[in-house]
Amino acid sequence: MALVFGRVCRCRQKKSFWSDKRVRPRFGSASAPAKTSGLSAAQARRQGEADGSSRMTEERDIVSVFPDGACRGNPGPGGWGVLISHNGVDKELFGSETQTTNNRMELLAAIHGLGATEPGATVSVYTDSQYVRNGVTQWMANWKKNGWKTAARKPVKNQDLWQRLDEVVGARAVEWYWVRGHSGHPGNERADALANHAIDQLLKG
Repeated sequence: MALVFGRVCRCRQKKSFWSDKRVRPRFGSASAPAKTSGLSAAQARRQGEADGSSRMTEERDIVSVFPDGACRGNPGPGGWGVLISHNGVDKELFGSETQTTNNRMELLAAIHGLGATEPGATVSVYTDSQYVRNGVTQWMANWKKNGWKTAARKPVKNQDLWQRLDEVVGARAVEWYWVRGHSGHPGNERADALANHAIDQLLKG
């Protein structure tokens, strides 16, 4: 299986490892947060106000991660992309696989996005994948109790990636927000463009 990875910036300095492209993100509407954290409640800070509109506000100590996956054919060639924003500075990552599924690309986007943040960071993840958000916030705890089996006692699909995601989430204070895909949300739109760029690069050889 061929793996291709790329990034817009290669800088990585503790507490400040974003690209030099300064773009302040504009947050649109998103769902109320679902929190997962391997840290104490005192370390887990909440971003935004769920006041009916659920409009998010940026805070300097919170890293915003926008992951997305794409697949041309399912299965087929796929790509993932992620926009990471902190203090008005963006970092972009992307990668691809020759034969994969959309769900695996969604998972990889979240894994790489969270993995690019410092352990212990407070992170808000904005995803258009209910599969990823619900898996982390609702299903994963029971999967783990059942030995990575579903309620029907069947093996969890994409277990390898769920376990990787569980590991990176556990080292950070993470809140999960669902955003509607292809609805003009700037962070989600950029992540989608990166995922499709990764596929284009893969198919060009």
